Amino acid sequence: MAMRLSAVMTVMQNAAEKAARRLLRDFNEVEQLQVSIKGPGDFVSQADLRAERTIREELERARPGYAFLMEESGESGGDNWDWRWVVDPLDGTTNFLHGLPHWAISIGLQRRNQDGSVEIVAGLVYNPAANEMFWAEKGVGAFLNDRRIRVSARREMLESLFATGIPFAKVPARLRMPFARAMGTLMPQVAGIRRFGAAALDLAWVAAGRFEGYWELGIRPWDCAAGALIVREAGGYCTAPDGSDLNDLPDDVMIVAGNAHLHGKLRGIIADSLTAKA
Repeated sequence: MAMRLSAVMTVMQNAAEKAARRLLRDFNEVEQLQVSIKGPGDFVSQADLRAERTIREELERARPGYAFLMEESGESGGDNWDWRWVVDPLDGTTNFLHGLPHWAISIGLQRRNQDGSVEIVAGLVYNPAANEMFWAEKGVGAFLNDRRIRVSARREMLESLFATGIPFAKVPARLRMPFARAMGTLMPQVAGIRRFGAAALDLAWVAAGRFEGYWELGIRPWDCAAGALIVREAGGYCTAPDGSDLNDLPDDVMIVAGNAHLHGKLRGIIADSLTAKA
């Protein structure tokens, strides 16, 4: 029997599925896409822009007055918002443009509380190529399609698989050495480290127990808003390297996610890599 979704999750999934239909058509004709270059290694296609417009139209129709933070069009709706959508219409654009079926739509929803604090209350990460919809609402749990998911139960680093985002051309030089230090420390201790090129899916896969942990330095709010909540609702931890929460989503996100047994170890290694002297 299909799960009964909340009203807000129904809105989010409908928006993602509508955008996904056109994205899948574009993906099957990727060589014909019109592509412009935003910066080294960071591409934006007509597919991105169409998907963002579709998602925005659907969310605005269902929840007029909510603010937006979107990858392509930026912020809108004013600074004093009570509710805000945080959207990446196509996470893993480079994979998409190279014909690799590892990309996703990510939609998160933030709420501002009466005390001024901000929290992420709903999130979804949808990979249309695999027909996998990861989603969560605060206090409800995390799910893959209709199935409840939990983080991995592994306790030993030597048995564990981790994901990250290897620095590329646009990553600031100041973050390259910390990444190298973290890799140098982790590699002898773990079963493997993967770099698949879509942060939202890396987080979703931590929630589903496919990875024991994930870290990245300097990603954007729309890359991780949904995934951070999905990890937490699956029983894991998702914080900055110093242990602080990520609900307010700073512009330059340093993120460490993992299961309850290994998050602390991974976080310590990443924190040390950022503070160690060259």
